Amino acid sequence: MMQSPKEIYDISVSLGDEAIDWPGNPPYNRELISRIADGAYCDLSQITMTTHVGTHVDTPAHFIASGKNLDEYPVERWIRPAHVVSIEDKEVISPEELKGLDIAPGDALLFKTANSSSGRSTSGVFEDDFVYISPEAARFCVAKKVGLVGIDYGSVDRRSGHDFPSHYELLGNGILILEGITLKDVPAGRYTIFCLPMKVKGAEGAPARAVLVR
Repeated sequence: MMQSPKEIYDISVSLGDEAIDWPGNPPYNRELISRIADGAYCDLSQITMTTHVGTHVDTPAHFIASGKNLDEYPVERWIRPAHVVSIEDKEVISPEELKGLDIAPGDALLFKTANSSSGRSTSGVFEDDFVYISPEAARFCVAKKVGLVGIDYGSVDRRSGHDFPSHYELLGNGILILEGITLKDVPAGRYTIFCLPMKVKGAEGAPARAVLVR
């Protein structure tokens, strides 16, 4: 019999109150179009959203021409050993805070930043001054052959027009991205991550339910 994990952390944000809409993207919306209270035989919701709302994954096709999309990844690629790394810098993730980690090829790195501790990651309101991944830290992840990078806000890059160096660095080297997680109550350390995206045909990304266990 499989031993039950001692710790389970749901690191997903809730659509509809905690999730943050990226400026310029169509906002998430859920509307009841059938109501038992109005005499219908069931409640039925209609949802409109982008594929990059709330807790979601990016595949290379999101930024890389001819990059792989969701169809091209087996489900096991979304289940892997993970490190939750506490970041002290309140502005940016840099390689200096990552150099002491014992990283094996394929591991996931999840960055726990002030985005989580401040409540910014679950506020439901976009803020410009979120902690992001520097291009140098992205190159560090590539050099270490990391399999997946996760951050506790809606983008690995800061908001600066159409310049997305960390997206290009990570996705261009086959590193999957998990954005929009929350790690406020998760201790730093080693886990197994399960971040299963919705099975959307041909999509460059999709919302996901992300869970850590150990």
